[in-house]
Amino acid sequence: MNPAKAAEVRKKQAELAKKDAEALAKAQDRVVSHYKKQHMPVQQAAVPAKGGPHNSVALLKQQGSPMRGKQERLSCKLGTEDQHARIAVELVGGRVKSFAYYSKWKPRTCSVHIVRDDSWSRWEDTGSLTKVTLNEEKGTFLIDYVRRSVKFLFRDVDRERFCGMEGKISGSLTVTRGKNQCELEGVMDQGEDIMRQASAAS
Repeated sequence: MNPAKAAEVRKKQAELAKKDAEALAKAQDRVVSHYKKQHMPVQQAAVPAKGGPHNSVALLKQQGSPMRGKQERLSCKLGTEDQHARIAVELVGGRVKSFAYYSKWKPRTCSVHIVRDDSWSRWEDTGSLTKVTLNEEKGTFLIDYVRRSVKFLFRDVDRERFCGMEGKISGSLTVTRGKNQCELEGVMDQGEDIMRQASAAS
């Protein structure tokens, strides 16, 4: 293959990869939007405390300091149409601001959408790690920042709360810059109720 044809092929491959990434991002946006409508409570507007404008400083501290720095979005998917996992991650200044995880075992689905400083979780940053503790003992995420990737460690995340299935989600999912495929370990293990159904059918 001559250099001109090789360059044209590479250009077409890059365009196809870009289209795939855009389609995946749109699909994940729809997942996040649906999850918010179904699960996120309506939050009341904050009412300033008595005492004048200076109280807005205290209100800002309660809500957490705004994140600063470069904004970045990563996403990946792994699996088939009937059984897959995907994640969309929003970073600001190299730290995760929000993430939306979605998985499917046809016909079951699982949706987890967590935003920093929301009413569902507590975030702690320590060095290259971020710990996200879900309220009501629903599980924990450890986020490990590596040079080209972000690794999510699922620790006993409640399937009933997010997936409508028995059991816990444990394992890891890694999203890497420039790659459309996730790396999974354990996260897509089937819930106890699905395993019982498969056993009964066999």
